[in-house]
Amino acid sequence: MANTDSGTFLTVAEVADLMRVSKMTVYRLVHSGELPAVRVGRSFRVHEHAVEEYLGSSVYNAGQAG
Repeated sequence: MANTDSGTFLTVAEVADLMRVSKMTVYRLVHSGELPAVRVGRSFRVHEHAVEEYLGSSVYNAGQAG
């Protein structure tokens, strides 16, 4: 089966560095389903596009009344 999806899978540590959060925060996001991940053995891998989508959807607009 050919891999037609471009991009890279990142480790939890790489995602944490990219997002500037702790690894525990990334694990919480994965376990809650907010950040999709695949299990490889005993560890998780997160597709870089999933990280970009999560960050894009998490933008906070301070000027917006709610």
